[in-house]
Amino acid sequence: MKSIFRYFTSKEGFIAILCYLFTAVFSHLAFAPLSYSYFIWIAPLGLFYIEKKYRGEWKKLLWHGFGFAIAFYAVSFYWIYHMVTVFGGFPWFIATPIFVLSAVFLNLKFPLFLLTFSFLVKRVGKFFPWLASFSMLFAEFFTPQVFPWYFGSVVAENHILSQNAEYASSYGLTVLLFLFSYLLFQFRNPKRILILIKRVRNSKPNADRKLPIKRTGKMWIGFASVLFVFLCYWVNGYYLFRKWEAVSPIGTREVLIVQPNAPLEFRDGRSIVETINSLMKRIDDLSFEGAKDQKVDLIVLPESGVPFFSTNDTEATRLAGIYWEKFESFMKTLALRHKANVFFNELDVGFENDIKTRDALVTYNSSALYNPNGERRGSYQKVFLLIFGEYMPFDWMYALSGQTGKFAEGKSMDLIPYYGTDHNKHAPVRDLEWKDMNFFTPSMVSEYYKENRVDETISGSFLPLICYEVIISEYVRKFKGDPDFIVNVTNDKWYGNTVESFQHHTLGRMRAIEFRKWLVRSTNSGTSVITDHLGRNLNDEFTPIDSSAFLKGTVSIIPGSMTFYRAYGNVLPWFFLFLSALVFGYYVRKSR
Repeated sequence: MKSIFRYFTSKEGFIAILCYLFTAVFSHLAFAPLSYSYFIWIAPLGLFYIEKKYRGEWKKLLWHGFGFAIAFYAVSFYWIYHMVTVFGGFPWFIATPIFVLSAVFLNLKFPLFLLTFSFLVKRVGKFFPWLASFSMLFAEFFTPQVFPWYFGSVVAENHILSQNAEYASSYGLTVLLFLFSYLLFQFRNPKRILILIKRVRNSKPNADRKLPIKRTGKMWIGFASVLFVFLCYWVNGYYLFRKWEAVSPIGTREVLIVQPNAPLEFRDGRSIVETINSLMKRIDDLSFEGAKDQKVDLIVLPESGVPFFSTNDTEATRLAGIYWEKFESFMKTLALRHKANVFFNELDVGFENDIKTRDALVTYNSSALYNPNGERRGSYQKVFLLIFGEYMPFDWMYALSGQTGKFAEGKSMDLIPYYGTDHNKHAPVRDLEWKDMNFFTPSMVSEYYKENRVDETISGSFLPLICYEVIISEYVRKFKGDPDFIVNVTNDKWYGNTVESFQHHTLGRMRAIEFRKWLVRSTNSGTSVITDHLGRNLNDEFTPIDSSAFLKGTVSIIPGSMTFYRAYGNVLPWFFLFLSALVFGYYVRKSR
């Protein structure tokens, strides 16, 4: 410990800290919500400096990798500490080591990059920008991450370059970043550029200059190869941007997002009854305000928009005590009075292996759809659960945090059909409100609106995702069929008024580009947004964080069911990794 303190108080240690902060701060500035994407091109320079200074000193490179990991998390992912204290309920003296350990374990890409890059530079001794790209891609592929963040995701803040994700995903943009960034690092001293130009100008084809000419020529070839790839990304991105911008939608849907700002829990002693009633009234008012005087095809409530309850009246939900008749009546009312599909999140419960006992109950994080006639139709149970949030890897760990859920994985990955109606047909009936639910059962609501029933047909389908699932690209592409758009319901309230919600969306918006489908993001407490198939946020309009609000927008249905990424996934990054491994492996073997 003393030696570490002595090192970081020395000039050498101070420079190392500056390098950590350089990479962390410029990555943060390039990432959401600031999104100054041009800063990302210089962010890796801190990594390159440390690698060059300690090249071949494996132990030092490993420790410096941990330093980058902690600095990066402290600057951009500080909200994880907030989650550990608020969600987990841990005091600061426990939350701090949890934060540091998670920062190291979930950012092993930094030490792995430094070690891999340094090894290849020593053994290969050429192709430096390509070695850098290979090393970071290798590190991103083979290190664990709970909240997947890749350098390419930040490059994608540039709307032109982000279009390349349709083919190469975020990983392909990581390759581009480290190619070009290392080129900048090599020419960080302007004198090197002048020397290179002078060598070419003064080169003569005689025997004395064969070796310098050959070396200089290789340098120019390497320099030109990087610029050529860089140019190709820009040209292809521009082509794809213009191509998809010109595509005419085959239809549109009016979508209303309701952001109710539901409470997380009731540990502060508040009245559950009063709070839930206030929440339902808020949803009622926001729905009225958002849908008044205009047709709405789909109303979307977020994850945990109405916590702890279910509208699914089954033996299992009644045994678990989570079915709430008023909740079902209210969801039917929203659908019937607005003649709209209503998609909302709830708890659902089933019996494991059809054993109908309390011990066999399993809980699902579920979202369900009511059609415009107030009938329950499709539902989706979350499949990709969040570790430490929705499950613990070991049973004994549940005692550490009473807030961690114990959910089962859903099985179905089907699209959710939604329904269309004639909004021009009106029936002379007074609209029911939340306060009326004290006197109306679900069947009474249906009877009340029976004159308001309309003919309906299946208009299409959407791809449902709950919370964290939207940032797992390889998971999302497993859904079958051709959705009209993507709907992501999430609850980011656990992270408070931090940048997490913007970062969550930035990573999720890549699915809109990969699938060329619009994305509807409905959050409990902000920020909700609608993103088009080019990755642009509709009217650049976000709902405010930690507040109740609604957002209404027209979602376009883009024709075409299969992009390259959706069909083949990360095949191009894997091909680059494999081909590079063969080439660099040859030189490593040759250097023995």
